[in-house]
Amino acid sequence: MTRLLLAALAALLLAGCQSVLFGAVNARQPAGDAVVHNGIPFDGALSLDVYTPKGATNAPVIVFFYGGSWSSGKRGWYRWVGESLAARGMVVVIPDYRTWPKAKLDGFMDDAAHAVGWTKANVARYGGDPSRLFVMGHSAGAHIASLLATDSRWLKPVGMQPRDLAGFIGLAGPYDFLPLKRAKFIDMFGSTPEAQARSQPVNFVDGDEPPALLLQGEADSTVKPANAESLARHYEAQGEKVTLKLYPDVTHMSILFALGPSKDKAPVLEDISNFVNAKPME
Repeated sequence: MTRLLLAALAALLLAGCQSVLFGAVNARQPAGDAVVHNGIPFDGALSLDVYTPKGATNAPVIVFFYGGSWSSGKRGWYRWVGESLAARGMVVVIPDYRTWPKAKLDGFMDDAAHAVGWTKANVARYGGDPSRLFVMGHSAGAHIASLLATDSRWLKPVGMQPRDLAGFIGLAGPYDFLPLKRAKFIDMFGSTPEAQARSQPVNFVDGDEPPALLLQGEADSTVKPANAESLARHYEAQGEKVTLKLYPDVTHMSILFALGPSKDKAPVLEDISNFVNAKPME
């Protein structure tokens, strides 16, 4: 994918034409061998899609949460992500979750936790290994995944805890973004300092987290690299395993597009594959 095409796609995103944007990316995705299971209900009216590598047995599993400022997104837009990761040997689960203004922090985090709980209980029938379950996301989705990996309150209702996860992978995630200035985010996360503190993953790193891979573009002006750098410091202060990758000249959206049929990209897929397939620490 050329820089010119990336710029054109980014312009579509800024214009609000997200369905057109992701439709174009999906159209460029090469046909793969993944077996796709669409529209599986997991929590009331919510559904998820599962992408299984052909012949997969005990494959690593990624639950991917899409971004969209916690207020937009559809799992079908990210077919190219599921197929790209499945081509690397991973079973990929892409759930929908309620977004603002229908849901606030507690709502979309509850949805995300139930998606992970469903995956833990059911992914073996799709060729995945539930003991190798990673959570991953881009932008707002990385924030959601990081809270699952750091704050034990979210997974507790589904009988899990952060250490039950094999790892967390964050792409361009907001992890340390106070103070809140926009009315939308104040409504979403709360108006008091105590309420807003619940939304910050850096506040919950306590030494009981799974390993983390933080991927960040240095040219990202939407979610600045300071977020990933701050979360990495909090992991390191607790003696936890964290890998921070900063990609020069990579923007907020180009790091996402690097998961798909891009020819001008950072080695995002390779870094994710190496992390997922690394031997766990004793």
